[in-house]
Amino acid sequence: MTFVTKENITEQVLEVFEKTPDPRLREVMQSLVKHLHAFIREVEPSDEEFEKACDFVVSLGKNTSEKKNEVILASDILGASTLITLINNVKRAEQAGKFQTESALLGPFWRKNAPVYEAGSNISHGPESKATDQLFEVTGHVRDAQGQPIEGAEVDVWQASPLGFYENQDEQQPDMNLRGQFKTDANGHFHLRSVLPAGYPVPVDGPCGDLLRNQQRDPFRPAHVHFMVSKPGYQVLITQVFADDDHRLHTDVTFSVVESLVGQFKKRTGPGEVGYSLDYDFVLQAGEMHFPMPPIP
Repeated sequence: MTFVTKENITEQVLEVFEKTPDPRLREVMQSLVKHLHAFIREVEPSDEEFEKACDFVVSLGKNTSEKKNEVILASDILGASTLITLINNVKRAEQAGKFQTESALLGPFWRKNAPVYEAGSNISHGPESKATDQLFEVTGHVRDAQGQPIEGAEVDVWQASPLGFYENQDEQQPDMNLRGQFKTDANGHFHLRSVLPAGYPVPVDGPCGDLLRNQQRDPFRPAHVHFMVSKPGYQVLITQVFADDDHRLHTDVTFSVVESLVGQFKKRTGPGEVGYSLDYDFVLQAGEMHFPMPPIP
């Protein structure tokens, strides 16, 4: 019998995990133990620090509600969510051998079953809809990897208001405001109207906010619009398009801004025109269609 020591505990845990039947679960858990134990040996946390770490994890669950998902937020502000996305972007490109639009974070505010609209409809129905100087027209095309238009693709859009709030955060906005689903036409074209989104701080009223304050970090994200583009026979594309003139492009608290996802939010200057416009095209890869679980109801 071998008793546990500081020197051999990692090997003993790995040996027990070796009996895990699922090979991928075994690989993941053994790697987790190796890195976690190495981290503990490097940092050598005190008992009090370990208690604080456990309290932080518990508080993530306690602060998750129908308004926000604190667990996902923690992954986002640590850069873990974006790193996973970037790794899988590379994998998909290598497997397909062709270009597709880069993915970005789903974020904590996506909701299923957004209203379905006709092309050109306005998804803004709250107080922000009265700000005519903030009108925002979004157009684009959805194509396959060969550049051919995809008819009937579903373009699911959601965004923050000009004040930086999603509808489920703001009692002044009606349910499902600034959210909508649109279908592409025979040319792969989609068209919608909205209001210009603002950059906003991630929720800072929970443990993630405490962490950001302790690190003296800016909690803001640059202005962006979320898109989820899908059609049977293609992989679901989850991405964001960022405003090119936002001064926080390089300080996004979730580390999400990649160059290809920066769009031109153009001020409209033609006769009688007001507001802004965005034209952005998406490329889908053939494959199985899998939708994510909504982080909030």
